[in-house]
Amino acid sequence: MGTMGKFEEQQQAKQIVLYRESAEEWLSHVHSLIPSVLQKAKTVPNFTGRWKTIISKIQQIPGCLSDLSSHPCFSKNKLCNEQLQSVAKTLNEAMELAELCSADEYEGKLRMQSDLDALSGKLDLNLRDCMVLIKTGVLGEATLPLYISSSSETPKISSLKELLARLQIGHLESKHNALENLIRVMEEDEKMVMPLMGRGNVAALVQLLTGCTRIREKAVTLISVLAESGHCDEWLVSEGVLPPLVRLVESGSLEAKEKAAIAIQRLSITEENAREIAGQGGIRPLIELCKTGDSVSQAASAAALKNVSGVAGLRQLLGEEGMVRVSIDLLNNGILLGCREHMAQCLQNLSAASESLREEIVSEGGVPSLLAYIDGPLPQEPAVTALRNLIPSVNTETWAALNLLPRLAHVLMSGSLGAQQAAASAICRFGSSPEAKRLVGESGCVPAMVKLLESKSNGCRSGGSSDCRTGDGGRVRRS
Repeated sequence: MGTMGKFEEQQQAKQIVLYRESAEEWLSHVHSLIPSVLQKAKTVPNFTGRWKTIISKIQQIPGCLSDLSSHPCFSKNKLCNEQLQSVAKTLNEAMELAELCSADEYEGKLRMQSDLDALSGKLDLNLRDCMVLIKTGVLGEATLPLYISSSSETPKISSLKELLARLQIGHLESKHNALENLIRVMEEDEKMVMPLMGRGNVAALVQLLTGCTRIREKAVTLISVLAESGHCDEWLVSEGVLPPLVRLVESGSLEAKEKAAIAIQRLSITEENAREIAGQGGIRPLIELCKTGDSVSQAASAAALKNVSGVAGLRQLLGEEGMVRVSIDLLNNGILLGCREHMAQCLQNLSAASESLREEIVSEGGVPSLLAYIDGPLPQEPAVTALRNLIPSVNTETWAALNLLPRLAHVLMSGSLGAQQAAASAICRFGSSPEAKRLVGESGCVPAMVKLLESKSNGCRSGGSSDCRTGDGGRVRRS
């Protein structure tokens, strides 16, 4: 049996006797242990450096316990009780190790050094958890709220508050169990959990993103749900969620990549967050996920990149990372229709950025792809606006060969209102030379444009007429 085997057996036996004790009884029990443990630790003749550190930590426990026991919620829930049990277990372990060291009955110097370092870590955790219970409001959050009037709801709310509190205290296994239970509750009734989620809980979840693999995956699952809900965006970002989310997209498991991309998609809606995502190196892993992910991951990463492309100052960086080629590929072959729509918007934004990006879109085959996309039954504005932006980058003969005008006529007849306006703008921009004007007249587009200008929609009428006068109808927007 190893050094700690005998101790663990003894502790299991003690738990059978002590698990029913109240918090007050546990407090008394811990107070009675501290003097004897300190006395024994001070007499250990070897590993003196490590024992000096351990002694200094044990000496901090009484002050923490005094603050904890004076909290008004001290005896109202089992978190205090469990914390005191954990402290007692650590003190008993300290006594056991002190006795082994004093009698030179340990199994090797390196093994004992490792055990003492582990003990020091447990004391750190005990002290930290006491501080969390005292100073962060966890005890209050885990105590039954006064506004709950239905007796049938009381146990559920109380249990939820306790689960949320457990995200902030205890060892990793305890936190993992809390994460699993919270995920199950969220799947059953997300709306019940959201109002109970406090900033401290959000901060704890963000910290867990840097834990071991199985904890990271559970934490990012919950964070993706929080991000999609929109309830905690500011807390998530201010607690530093974006860097670990980017790292998960970069090197997490397939499931973790998917959940992280979903969270980034939601958080990238604001310009400030989009800039931070790019600053954290998030563009390249999102592009890679577009190439390799399943339908959900691909759509989420495409949406996030579309949001990033809505920031004018980031478009050149997107181009440098290969966004043009990926956008065209997904416009042609995206698994989900939504993914293709995101890429149409991305190409709209990129085509408004610079002549170099417009030339790249043309050289990579973006024009035929955009034309094929608007041939659908209900053409939308982004792809038409992207084509409008590209008109000066392609000569009139090529546009004629690609049947641009008949395809824009289809948009005028069947597209959304924004697409119709963008098509009118594109036709006006195309007809900038005598030869192009002749082609417009022969295409049959003019009657549809006249009908558009006579539309009862003030927005469509003023926009279309202004575009035809100025040739400046394309507009780039974030969506």
